[in-house]
Amino acid sequence: MTISTIRQIKQQIQQLTNGDTDNQLPSFWLTDWLLHVIDKPAITLMTDEDYQLTDSEIALFNDGVVKMQQGIPLAYLTGQQEFWSLSFNVNEHTLIPRPDTEVLVEQVLNWINDHSTCLSNKRLLDLGTGSGCIAISLAHELKHANWQVVAVDLSSEALKVAQHNAVSNNVADVEFVQSSWYQALPICDEPQFDIIVSNPPYIDETDEHLAHLKAEPISALSAPNQGLADIEHIVQQATKYLRTGGLLAIEHGYDQGDAVRQLFLNSNFESVDTAKDYGGNDRVTLGQAQ
Repeated sequence: MTISTIRQIKQQIQQLTNGDTDNQLPSFWLTDWLLHVIDKPAITLMTDEDYQLTDSEIALFNDGVVKMQQGIPLAYLTGQQEFWSLSFNVNEHTLIPRPDTEVLVEQVLNWINDHSTCLSNKRLLDLGTGSGCIAISLAHELKHANWQVVAVDLSSEALKVAQHNAVSNNVADVEFVQSSWYQALPICDEPQFDIIVSNPPYIDETDEHLAHLKAEPISALSAPNQGLADIEHIVQQATKYLRTGGLLAIEHGYDQGDAVRQLFLNSNFESVDTAKDYGGNDRVTLGQAQ
């Protein structure tokens, strides 16, 4: 049977997602890929099952399925990922924004709401911005509160993606800076930022799972010292840039909560606490500079 209609491809998807669990693709990857290929809204899958795909659409769909089976995530095929109700371009130079990172955005916004009366500079620094999802989402939420956001990344290619994402999401008040963490930022007599946020590399560079990743930039994922090296650097240097009482918020691995809290305490942060992600795991540690 020649597979050429949406109905037949839906049957094919069912077969693909009911197979070997070790190599099983999420069904929504396949349906979302189909919708991307035919450039139709989701309702089409129910209302127009007799839609005939062209030969080129069938070839593109099947090619994408093979790539996903080889370990390429859907977002790298479509070039898009939703995050915080916004849409972000992604490519091989950026990590794919993940739902757990929305916890970091939530925690920062909650802290701002609780401390709105004592925020003086209204400047926020995002270290290792990647696609810009954290900086742009926060700037989008704070656009009417006169916040200035500075987003830093070492990769010039990642910064190009982030700058595009700022424009496409109608966010104007983000300054993008190429820098290795704080390196290119001036040290002022008075620290300039009320908030520093970061989702740095935090996977142990010896983690065996890294070998199975086919598309993500490994440098944005892994770090020495059991994945803690970059976090330690960010925490230790933060007080040069963070005003007294300002917030440092860092995303980290599910099993790093104790270690990261200790790094905060070693650098004399107070009100140190860890928020859990949607799976109930330690994910974001926060503290205030003394």
